[in-house]
Amino acid sequence: MFAAICAVSFGALATMLHLATIAVAAVRCRCRPAPAPLPNHTPAVSLLRPVCGLDGYARETLASSFRLNYPDYEILFCAARRDDPAVPLVEELIAVHPQVTARLLVGDECGSVNPKLNNLIKGWDAAQHQWVVMADSNVLLPPDYLQRLLARWRADTGVVCSMPIGSRPETFWAELECAFLNTLQARFQYVAESLGRGFAQGKTMLFRRDLIDSAGGLRMLAAETAEDAATTKIVRAAGLHVHLVDGPFEQPLGRRGAGEVWARQLRWARLRRVSFVWLFVPEAVVGSFVPALALAFAAPAFGIDPAGAVVALLAVWFGAEAALARGAGWRLSVRTIPALLLRDLLLPALWIGAWLGDGFIWRGTAMAAAPAEPRRRRRRRRPLPDHVGDHASQEA
Repeated sequence: MFAAICAVSFGALATMLHLATIAVAAVRCRCRPAPAPLPNHTPAVSLLRPVCGLDGYARETLASSFRLNYPDYEILFCAARRDDPAVPLVEELIAVHPQVTARLLVGDECGSVNPKLNNLIKGWDAAQHQWVVMADSNVLLPPDYLQRLLARWRADTGVVCSMPIGSRPETFWAELECAFLNTLQARFQYVAESLGRGFAQGKTMLFRRDLIDSAGGLRMLAAETAEDAATTKIVRAAGLHVHLVDGPFEQPLGRRGAGEVWARQLRWARLRRVSFVWLFVPEAVVGSFVPALALAFAAPAFGIDPAGAVVALLAVWFGAEAALARGAGWRLSVRTIPALLLRDLLLPALWIGAWLGDGFIWRGTAMAAAPAEPRRRRRRRRPLPDHVGDHASQEA
């Protein structure tokens, strides 16, 4: 009976924490009735958008860069190679929007293990303004994008971020990715921020140049495999905080396959495990899987049907997530509940998989999640090629 009481207590505590995190995210991510107004002070902003290949919504997401309701900003598109499939599209968009200051920069610094960071460095060097935003090419920018980011800047801010919110899934596996991104990962990002331990998310990051330059410049983000993990550590080391935008921005997903979703989630899990190991360990009990097992174990001791108890638990858990999605204006359909159930069944396997290896593929590039210090030691032992550190070429 003691074991059953402990199991029920664990399930009840997990459910209360689940509902509390839902409440935090619901407050921060409620639907916005109207676009954010322009503030009295609108500093000039440099918008950096790295491109690498094309996806189904590339035209729409990249074109959204030119439709911002903001008086003074420039766009710097960054491509590592001239033959990248995204280059002709970017050139076309620049040509048809002459009213917006925009340039295409081509070149690759090759100074780190992170291809995205290597691609962005030339944009950082070329940016004309003190405020710099990095936005992935697959994020859809609303017209009030810049004012919503700037509105979250405080005296103690080191970076303002937004995680991606999955939308427009065309397959069940894309629906599964929405289940991971929206009511799970975005929710915990807001909870971490509310506890004063926010984490940077690389989909959108707003920097103030002088803060980054005083920490050693953008190249310092190469200290970690992921630039957002490095940003988090640099910001915290400076005694500042990561703040999140009110209401995160949309990433249209389109078609996704099972292998794509698994590979992406496993990559992120391995990066979290390497960069923030003591925060990754508790992820073993995230989701409804472990509480449901505990309740199924304990139910017979109280004369309750285990199947009925598990169904009731899942109804509370997934019903709360559906309510969050509805209130925030996120994806909610008849496939949402099956996707949430499959997601929670996969979470233990992802957690185990994160410990079984370090390797992953990012946009065709083989990489490995590795702690910052061992990588620095490896670089000291092996001389850099002569071309590393040279400025990338720039093409207008």
